[in-house]
Amino acid sequence: MASTLAQTPPRTGSVERNTTETAIAIHVNLDGTGAYDVSTGIGFLDHMVEQFSRHSLIDVTMKVQGDLHVDQHHTTEDSAIALGQAITQALGDKAGIGRYGAAYSPMDETLSRVALDISGRPFLVWKAKFTQERLGEWDTELIEHWFHSVSQSAGITLHMELLYGSNNHHICESLYKGFARAMRQAVERDPRKGGAIPSTKGQLGG
Repeated sequence: MASTLAQTPPRTGSVERNTTETAIAIHVNLDGTGAYDVSTGIGFLDHMVEQFSRHSLIDVTMKVQGDLHVDQHHTTEDSAIALGQAITQALGDKAGIGRYGAAYSPMDETLSRVALDISGRPFLVWKAKFTQERLGEWDTELIEHWFHSVSQSAGITLHMELLYGSNNHHICESLYKGFARAMRQAVERDPRKGGAIPSTKGQLGG
């Protein structure tokens, strides 16, 4: 069975999303090596998406041109929506995937816990906070919104919790790395499942 999976074409998704607020092109490969090429116009957001790619082993190409002269909200939100849409496209009917993922993510004094289910039923539980308004030039209030947007568009039940930590950079990076590690588990195909959809309903979502 493992050799059969190895011969299966990589699961990829591509999304182009153009509005009056943003122009976005995204490509993902769920069976990648963690290669990335990311440019959103927001340096710290670039860094976090790169961390997501490297630690999930999902290849991500993300190019965003947004109305940053207004603020960072549209660029942050729309990049997450398009990423979630590309992941959904790549997953197809979700046959054979692990579906669930969980990770503890330590970074120096910080520890985060992330658990998720690619259920088709989007929901975000967020138990984290920041003590400064910006990381680099990125508004920290938009970090929760990024995760909310990606969970909605990818149909993920997502629980994110900061257990403890004080450095805002470490907190953000710990959450993104935890999300990445949990996603790596959830999207990987389990050879024992064959082509079965991981639900007794025969479908995920709805």
